[in-house]
Amino acid sequence: MKASPRLLLASLTMLSVQILLLPNAGAQSADTPAILARATSPEASAAMQEPADPAPPAPTSAASSNDGWHLAISPYLWFAGMHGNVGALGHEASVHASFGDVFKYLNFGLMGAVEARYNRIVIPVDFMWMKLSDDRALPFEIGPTSVKVKVNADILTPKIGYRLIDTGKLTIDGLVGFRYWHLGNTLTPLPQNRNGFYASANWVDMLGGAKIQAALSPKVAVTIAGDAGGGQANTDYQIAGLLGYKLRKVILQAGWRCMYVNYRPSSTFVYQTAMSGLILGVTIPLK
Repeated sequence: MKASPRLLLASLTMLSVQILLLPNAGAQSADTPAILARATSPEASAAMQEPADPAPPAPTSAASSNDGWHLAISPYLWFAGMHGNVGALGHEASVHASFGDVFKYLNFGLMGAVEARYNRIVIPVDFMWMKLSDDRALPFEIGPTSVKVKVNADILTPKIGYRLIDTGKLTIDGLVGFRYWHLGNTLTPLPQNRNGFYASANWVDMLGGAKIQAALSPKVAVTIAGDAGGGQANTDYQIAGLLGYKLRKVILQAGWRCMYVNYRPSSTFVYQTAMSGLILGVTIPLK
């Protein structure tokens, strides 16, 4: 049986196309193992696993490091002079014991402060025990030429506040609280050396104030704190300035503190004085 010319032509054409395509197909099959080898190499696998542009780490804010609970204690000494009027049982004297008389009359104050803080909530508590004296006080009555005055004071000042500003180098706290006073006045007429007159009093004054801390360098900071108010006393205020130096984990502090109170409930007890003097202390962070 003879094949038709058309069928023969079509068969020859298809055979020619297959022959023409054989070199390209062979080249592709020859290169495929190399391409697969490069794709499965360790270098290619590591490149595929690592991102082209890794994202930078998220910055940590300065405020976040100050979050949570913090606690510090600050024991210190206050060498205070005293000026004003002190009275007991109807007897009153004018007191003038300067800062230069502190060591002569052993006038001093033993003080301790504790400050707890949670995020921006601050809770400072201050306690003072002071013993002040002056044996050259001038009496307001005819008779003795001078009066020896002794004052024993226990003063407790708890507060609560909010940290209004915290930039890392500057912090400002707004505070409210109260000051509890327990005082004992003793007046002894001189030179007769008669029995003295003693009276005591307790009272509470409401307060409002602020505390400002500014870092001058990584190791040096200045602190200014104060409050003012009244209640049972006509006037009650204090202000203090401290310079601190960071030494390892503690902060050494030195400064000056002034406190004024005017308490005159009756003639049996009078305490209208301004106390001021040098502060030396240390702040110890516990947390």
